[in-house]
Amino acid sequence: MRQRRGGELINLDRMLLHSAPLARGWNSFLGEVRSNLALPYLLRELAMCGVAVLNQADYEFLHHSPLFVKAGGRQEQVEALKTIGHLDQHPLPQDLFSPLEEDVIHLTIQMTRSIQVDRTLMKRLLDQLGNTQLVELVGVIATYNMVSRFLVALEVTPDHS
Repeated sequence: MRQRRGGELINLDRMLLHSAPLARGWNSFLGEVRSNLALPYLLRELAMCGVAVLNQADYEFLHHSPLFVKAGGRQEQVEALKTIGHLDQHPLPQDLFSPLEEDVIHLTIQMTRSIQVDRTLMKRLLDQLGNTQLVELVGVIATYNMVSRFLVALEVTPDHS
């Protein structure tokens, strides 16, 4: 874990280390999801941030929103992501996200909130991403739902700088 984090442990790691087998498996699996997928970094971080907002996992959002910006996202997009749990009341600003990014946001919402996913949305994503990247996107969303539920249930707090 220290090696993957550049020598530092974060609060999530400290919680995981209460179970060495869980920590090892988590570190290996999340390392692959974070670093070795064909899915573009921007789309991965967009999905991770979306899951964090929907599940009220502030810890996760604080860690991933800067990575989303680093991947090419913009700060105004980060601010808009904070409202995705209420799109019926606050629709996404027009032209702030690309059509693909909007589809990623809608997939994130559907997978996180209702689990069932609209077939036309999946078809659009398949046409844009292909099989491998679509499977990876679904995997990222599923994985970060696991992460956020772990963080929220165990009340893991943000790290202090």
